[in-house]
Amino acid sequence: MSSHDEERQLLAEADRRALHYLDSIATRPVFPPLAAIAALRAFDEALPEDGSPSSQVLQRLDDIGSAATVASNGPRYFGFVIGATLPAAAAAERLVLAWDQCASSFDNSPVADTLERIAGRWIVELLGLPSSSAVGFGPSATASTLACLSAARRALLARRGWDFDGDGLAGAPEVRVVISASCHVTVQKALRILGFGIKRLIVAPTDAQGRIDPTQLPELDELSILCLQAGEVNTGEFDPFAELIPRAKAAGAWVHVDGAFGLWARASSSAALADGVELADSWSTDGHKWLNTPYDGAMAICRDADALASAMN
Repeated sequence: MSSHDEERQLLAEADRRALHYLDSIATRPVFPPLAAIAALRAFDEALPEDGSPSSQVLQRLDDIGSAATVASNGPRYFGFVIGATLPAAAAAERLVLAWDQCASSFDNSPVADTLERIAGRWIVELLGLPSSSAVGFGPSATASTLACLSAARRALLARRGWDFDGDGLAGAPEVRVVISASCHVTVQKALRILGFGIKRLIVAPTDAQGRIDPTQLPELDELSILCLQAGEVNTGEFDPFAELIPRAKAAGAWVHVDGAFGLWARASSSAALADGVELADSWSTDGHKWLNTPYDGAMAICRDADALASAMN
């Protein structure tokens, strides 16, 4: 058998095992039994001197690993905010894996560049956001939030004449960040990675449902970033965008909306929940909650396309 035939046979076997796993979802326990978890110890071995046959690796991965998965891809999972992947999305991912593209530019992948541009245009239309907005695709809402906040800081400093790319942060005017008292931890993580410092964040008080109280909104200025939420993780509530964002814009602040949990309400019968969210400067969301896509499919959306591109290029 030629190496090409062996490769095709291996991929076919992987598909067979994957389909068998999906067929078992309905009867599989949502959380793996203790015996399956204990069996994972079989993976913990010394670094081998020689590699194993690919078919053997695949078999071990399935025989030992599949039994220890959490069945989040099924109807009986009520854990975190995770949506089961739709067959159409899973099929598209299988094909894209075969393409194995580096999607960094048109020269690297004309098809990836084309599809991302079209998908970006559709996304801003579905969400009712400014048509000129840039859409960057990333691995998670956390990474997308980091990209948006990086663009926000760089843009605010540029308005004050500070060259962030050349001079960095040493001696730069301080950019203040206002977050909700119920801000999701991933937003705080992105801010910490960017060097804002958790102790220096300004916390806006919230009501009983986790919405920022407009009467207690901290003072904002042209060096402020206000982080709002579309879909608070515990209550599902939305900050009062129509009231908060115009006040922030009047002060010259940048407004970012963490929409990981609820921004897609804009494309549903519940769109009124997010009235005014289109007034913000940037938004982050992902696909695996509302759209039932595989992981690694999130979006950083920025009203000022040049601000996002300049910050991340």
